[in-house]
Amino acid sequence: MAQTIVGLNDPRAVKRYSKVLGAETLAEDYFTRFTGTSDNAVIQQKTDLESEAGDRVSFDLSMRIRGEGVAGDDRVDGTAENLRLLTDELVVDQYRKQVSAGGTMTRKRTLHDLRGVAKDRLKDWWREYMEQVRFIYLSGARGINGNFIVGTGWQGHAGNPLEAPDADHILFGGAAVSKASLTEADKMSRAVIERAAVHAEMLQEVNPDCINMQPTTIDGAPHYVLLMNPWQAHDLRQEAGIGGWLEIQKASAAAQGKDSPIFKGGLGMIKNVVLHEHRWGIRFDDYGASGKVQAARALLLGRQAGVIGYGSANRETRVNWFEELKDAGNEPVFTGGIVYGFKKTRFKGRDLGVCAIDTAAKNPNPQAA
Repeated sequence: MAQTIVGLNDPRAVKRYSKVLGAETLAEDYFTRFTGTSDNAVIQQKTDLESEAGDRVSFDLSMRIRGEGVAGDDRVDGTAENLRLLTDELVVDQYRKQVSAGGTMTRKRTLHDLRGVAKDRLKDWWREYMEQVRFIYLSGARGINGNFIVGTGWQGHAGNPLEAPDADHILFGGAAVSKASLTEADKMSRAVIERAAVHAEMLQEVNPDCINMQPTTIDGAPHYVLLMNPWQAHDLRQEAGIGGWLEIQKASAAAQGKDSPIFKGGLGMIKNVVLHEHRWGIRFDDYGASGKVQAARALLLGRQAGVIGYGSANRETRVNWFEELKDAGNEPVFTGGIVYGFKKTRFKGRDLGVCAIDTAAKNPNPQAA
């Protein structure tokens, strides 16, 4: 029986692999559980560029009005308070990654297998790249993480700047009040997390020029999300002890809205903060008075902590697939490309929905010391 072969650059293969690559990448992306198009989402997806031409979208934040009203028969005319709108902007640009299947003499697979292998490797690459990009932007720093795709000198994509946390949106572990004052004892703890949740709720009371971080609402219940580096999560477990950690897990299991995606993969809950850990959490090695204390940056996230936009309206084919033969037909090459932009939401020099929590954090394994 003759074998049906879909040749290189066949439109059927290109379309199929564009769809599969995009769908599988999105399905495995860690941040999918936090992403939505509504204002309630932790990561808000801006859809403006999916249906219109252009490479940037501006979005506004309406500030609350503060002035007093008038009483009795005092005239209200002339006391109107102006609306205050703050603006941020997101830019999208193309990014591509290519993988080679090797020359004729080094290949021992069929063309179909090569497509499958290339698709799987590109899927893994895109998932890791996009996750790392969001950790970097939300943290406002690249850090020293050695397993990142982008180098330590990376300055962002599409001209969307990396912006360090402003003074009102960064906290430190233990008794530390700054990077220089952090010691090895200032680790992640229950007290630090509870203090961060209170800080988010009372930002505007302390500084009227700030905007209170708004928790995402799940089934009527308000929740923040805390993303920790695994070393920070380890310190929290040790500090809580077996009984304390069990209570943290029970709180999550009994929470209103526990079936929401933001609880998926969560470690537990403290106060109204859903705890998560991820290996991409940003690390540093220059904290403390000596400049040698190892640290990590956890992220307390509320509504609209970040924004993401794509240049393609088709959710399943956000990552485009392209095939070509190089070296006079000797080398099949596969390319995945995406038009996207991401940034931390920021208005008038202040973060909106994310607070950094820097704590001492190092590898707990003795052989790594």
